[in-house]
Amino acid sequence: MRLGILSDIHANYEALSAVVEAFKREEIDKYYCLGDTVGYGGSPNECADLVREIAKKTILGNHDAAVSGRMDYSYYYEAARHALDAHAACLSPENMQWLKSLPYDAHLEEIGLLLCHGSPVRLEEFEYIFAPEQARECLAIREQLGHLTLIGHSHLCKVFALSKTNVEELPSMDFELEPDKKYIVSVGSVGQPRDFDNRASFTIYDTDKKRFEFKRIEYDIELAADKVLRARLERNFAHRLFIGV
Repeated sequence: MRLGILSDIHANYEALSAVVEAFKREEIDKYYCLGDTVGYGGSPNECADLVREIAKKTILGNHDAAVSGRMDYSYYYEAARHALDAHAACLSPENMQWLKSLPYDAHLEEIGLLLCHGSPVRLEEFEYIFAPEQARECLAIREQLGHLTLIGHSHLCKVFALSKTNVEELPSMDFELEPDKKYIVSVGSVGQPRDFDNRASFTIYDTDKKRFEFKRIEYDIELAADKVLRARLERNFAHRLFIGV
């Protein structure tokens, strides 16, 4: 099968629409979303509707958890709290119930996949993995990982190969899985990339070839940014889209 994996849409419908259209050219069999459908952007309902339509399974992200009342976000900075409050107020009952039902992870054992939003070590704490020392903590639960563990949360594209005793960071480029290693891959962000590449990020995993691919696609950033401003959210949430941080 060819799996389409996406994450961190953050209510950016223009980016999500471009990614979905790009996926249609890739002969995808199933879609999986690694969380944070909402937060920051101007189109929470439109994004939730589309993800619910296409994704075989969606994982709970921290912004999803905050909007649906499943975590305390009082320690978030003011602009982020305001966006979460605004999204909670405008989500349809169906989309709110969907967020309330999302799982913290998914084990697809038949194809060797583990899906989660942040680190698999303490799922409910949504910890980041963007450096080898953070990935190294996963060695303690290596047997519980999939051959391939896919995460989001950092908005960065990252690849970590885990032997039984060591972690190596690999280039964020297409690769084939080796049978004696396990991999943690951060798939980047659809709606708010933070690697100075403003194109939407999405990924593909071919379960037969054991091949993982990183993809980017341009989208209408001006329209997405305008929706943020019209929703009276923090202006920086719009401006950062143009520079990819």
